[in-house]
Amino acid sequence: MTKPRLFLSFLLVLPLSQTTLCTAQTQSQPGPQHAIVLHAARLLDVKNGRVVRPGEVLVQGEKIVEVGPAVKHPAGAEVIDLGDRTLLPGLIDAHVHLFLHPGAEDLQTVQESAPQRTIQALLAARDDLMAGFTAERDMGTEGAGSADTAVRNAIDDGLAPGPRLRISGNAINILGGHEDAIKFNPEQHVLPNATYANNKDELVTAMRQQFKEGADFIKIYETGPDTVRDGKFSTVYQYTEAELSAAVEEAARVGKRVAVHATGEPGTLFAAQAGVASIDHANQLSDETMRLMREKQIFAVPTFTIFEYFSEHADTPAGAAREREMLDLHRQEFGKQIAAGVPMAAGSDVGPFPHGTQAREFVLMVKYGMSPLAVLQADLLNGAKLLGWDGQIGALEAGYFADVVAVPGDPLQDISVLGNVSFVMKGGVVYKK
Repeated sequence: MTKPRLFLSFLLVLPLSQTTLCTAQTQSQPGPQHAIVLHAARLLDVKNGRVVRPGEVLVQGEKIVEVGPAVKHPAGAEVIDLGDRTLLPGLIDAHVHLFLHPGAEDLQTVQESAPQRTIQALLAARDDLMAGFTAERDMGTEGAGSADTAVRNAIDDGLAPGPRLRISGNAINILGGHEDAIKFNPEQHVLPNATYANNKDELVTAMRQQFKEGADFIKIYETGPDTVRDGKFSTVYQYTEAELSAAVEEAARVGKRVAVHATGEPGTLFAAQAGVASIDHANQLSDETMRLMREKQIFAVPTFTIFEYFSEHADTPAGAAREREMLDLHRQEFGKQIAAGVPMAAGSDVGPFPHGTQAREFVLMVKYGMSPLAVLQADLLNGAKLLGWDGQIGALEAGYFADVVAVPGDPLQDISVLGNVSFVMKGGVVYKK
């Protein structure tokens, strides 16, 4: 039985200068029952690395039926001519924080209630969708528990617009670790931004609770804090290889996976040895870690945008210099990782910087050494694998979900056009036109 799709009207209030929302959003079906033909000057064939001219996509319901320079136009089909634009699959952000916004992280997680942050997360999800991101991996609610389950379910049930989501609930961290509330008066007993787990048994217990509350995967903080001294990067590991292996085994027991925040050695090596799904940030990787990641197809998610943002918005000149040095070291290591064949996915760490602006990540990945095609394949093909939707999203092919965006120009020539998405369709429903 099809559930009614009644969108929360307050979530859809946007200035007309930003977007025009189509009436398809308020209908009572998963997608239009009539066929839709999308036409544009170009279409990206991301798997084969080529642009088809012109490009058309035939959509029926929530799925793609046909793709090519010319497709069937069934009787009664709605034709949407997007003119001098390129059609491509909906973008994927493999590292987002829907429950964060610009400002002091430690303060917003203490001062703002979970209900308030959940409303903000719904608005953030809408902004990301309107920017063309039709699928995302939310990497921890930063102290809001399993509230991301409610956000994901509201989107899936058609109550609010947003990307397809894989959610982790609260991330997991050690006592006094990277995400603990260590900057406050301990007598106030300020809660941490992650769930405590200090050994294998506690890890498994925390994971089972998160799975009970709806988590699609587990996010673990493996390293921190990070320092740079005399041009050398170092970080503290939080869990041993044996502890991470226990977490990976527990997740696999129920068909799920583990992602880690891990910036450097030896934490990144422990994560690779354990067989996690992704190593996020990956500032510095040893030769052995890179070898294991290549062999096991463990994705690195560089998240350059957050490093750039912090370097440009530091509180002090000294802080800005530190962040710039961190970014420069990350850039240098990224080149080594590309040369070593480390598989990449694209994630921005959006949240501390404004939602809907994270296409900057693609520009930085090109700037620091990847070709536009390699970045698009990392985002779309590898992103679909990392999120567990391989063969369903990430390409414009018959049988895939009709997640389609349009941009001016050719993204294979100028990756920055991904920051100017003018059309968004998710599951056959037009959200921006």
